[in-house]
Amino acid sequence: MLISLRVGLIRLLSLLALVATAPRGFAQPIEIPNGSFEAPKTLYAGVYLTSWQEFSKPPWYDESGPFLWDQVTGAFKNTPLGSVDHILNCDGAQAAFVFAIPEAGFFQDYTSKDWDDPEPTHAFDVRFEVGRAYRLIAGIIGGGGNMLEGATLELSLYFRDLAGQTVPVATTIITNSFNLTPGRTNLADFIVNVPTVQASDAWAGRHLGIQIRSTATFELEGGYWVVDHLRLEAIPEPVLTLEFEQVGAQLRLSWPSVAGTTYQLGVSENLSAWSNFGEPQAGTGGALFELIPTTEAVPTHFRVRATAEP
Repeated sequence: MLISLRVGLIRLLSLLALVATAPRGFAQPIEIPNGSFEAPKTLYAGVYLTSWQEFSKPPWYDESGPFLWDQVTGAFKNTPLGSVDHILNCDGAQAAFVFAIPEAGFFQDYTSKDWDDPEPTHAFDVRFEVGRAYRLIAGIIGGGGNMLEGATLELSLYFRDLAGQTVPVATTIITNSFNLTPGRTNLADFIVNVPTVQASDAWAGRHLGIQIRSTATFELEGGYWVVDHLRLEAIPEPVLTLEFEQVGAQLRLSWPSVAGTTYQLGVSENLSAWSNFGEPQAGTGGALFELIPTTEAVPTHFRVRATAEP
C-alpha cells in the first residue's frame, strides 16, 4: 500500500509539473484589424472603413433620399479637446458611425472584403478554439442625431456554415435610452460573451467573425450610433491547482472553490484524452476535495476545471 501511495504521489507531482494553471479571469487579447477605425484617415467624416465590409444595400432602401447607402456607415474624426462634443475616451483620433436604419452596419471575418480590396486579405484569421471562451468589448455611444429611444444596435460574434452563411454564436442587443450614455461624450463598454467552446459545438474550429448591425425598426429609424475601441479576448479554460495529502489509505485532492461555480475533476493517462471523475461539485466559497483509494488504479494525471461560472 505504501509503495502504491508513493507511485500515486509521484504521478500527481508529475501532473502538477505538466498541467499549467490558468489564473481565473485571465484573458489573452486578439488583434482586430482596424479595431479602432483609424484607417483610412479622414479630415472630418468619410464613408470608408479599412478591413470592414459594409452590409449590402437592401432592396427596400431608396437612394433618392438624403443619403446613399454607402453613406450610412463610416468613420469620423474626433473633435478637438475642449469642444462640447469631444469624445473624452475615444481610442485614437477616429471612431465609426452607424445610422439607426434597419440593416446598416459592417462586419469582419476571414473572407470579408473592404472597400479597397476586391478579394479577401485573410488578415483576420481567428478561429473558435476548443477549450477557450471569447469576449468582444465595444465602446458605444447612442442617441446621436436625436435618435429615438428604443432604437437598437446588435453586436455579435459569428461563424460561417458550409454554405457560407453567417450563424450567430453570441449576441448583445443595445437599446437606446436617454441614460444609455449620458452626455454623449463618453464611450460605454458593451460585451458579447461566448462560453467555453466545446468540441461538439458547430462553431468549434471555424473562423470567428465580428458583426455590428443596426436593428432599428422603420418606426424608430433616424440618428446614429458611435462605435470605437473594439477588443477581442480569448479566455483559457480555467484549470485550478490541486493540492494533495494522505488520509489513511486514500489520497485527498483539494482545490479552492468559489460559491456559485461548479467544478469537475478529470483524469487522464496521457494529458491528451480526459474523462470525468465523479460528479460535478458546487463551489462552497472555500475548498472542495475528493478522496481516492491509493491503489495501483490511481490515474496518472488529474485536473479540475470550473465548468460553470457564477
